Amino acid sequence: MTADGAAGRAPAGRGRFVGLAAAAMVAVVVASNVLVQFPVAGSIGPVALADLLTWGAFTYPLAFLVTDLTNRWLGPAMARRVVYAGFAVAVGLSIWLATPRIAAASGSAFLVAQLLDIGVFNRLRRLSWWLAPLVASVLGSVVDTTLFFGIAFGPAGAPFGADDAFAIEAAPLLGAFAPDVPRWISWALGDLTVKLLAAVLLLAPYRAAMAVIFAPPYAGTARA
Repeated sequence: MTADGAAGRAPAGRGRFVGLAAAAMVAVVVASNVLVQFPVAGSIGPVALADLLTWGAFTYPLAFLVTDLTNRWLGPAMARRVVYAGFAVAVGLSIWLATPRIAAASGSAFLVAQLLDIGVFNRLRRLSWWLAPLVASVLGSVVDTTLFFGIAFGPAGAPFGADDAFAIEAAPLLGAFAPDVPRWISWALGDLTVKLLAAVLLLAPYRAAMAVIFAPPYAGTARA
């Protein structure tokens, strides 16, 4: 099998896959926008998980998997279409299901991070099968976390709505260490840690999808 996952099969259901990919993207982003408002309860030793993680950290990394699979199979132009569709619908639904500030943060972070992911992936697509999705997801995750938490809970988001009192309340760094910092900073660090772990763990379903489902309808040279 080539680095682009070609296995000699003719592509089928191209239009249906694009629709499913866009729907999956919307579902992931909307779910993450809602779940990011709920800290994880409990503790691990001295670490209070509510000061470290929200449930949104566990769902959002799937957005990079959807983008990378679309990019690998159908190329960057189609991947961007899926991102734009997901962005438009997800932001609208997020305003309804979450808050305008969360929607603004999510929309900005999502669009910038996913387009970065597509660009990096496309530059590395001809190298080892794992390198493009891993590097693209890692860089996209760093940008996404920085933008999202900076706008959703930090000073940059003030024009979009009131502060979340619990998020800006001072708490031990990462739930256990001095000095005390606004709780959203620990959330951001915890969120990024989960995303980086997910970037590695999601290589397995990515590879399985390449081997079992997809055969690119092009020779891997698309640069659109």
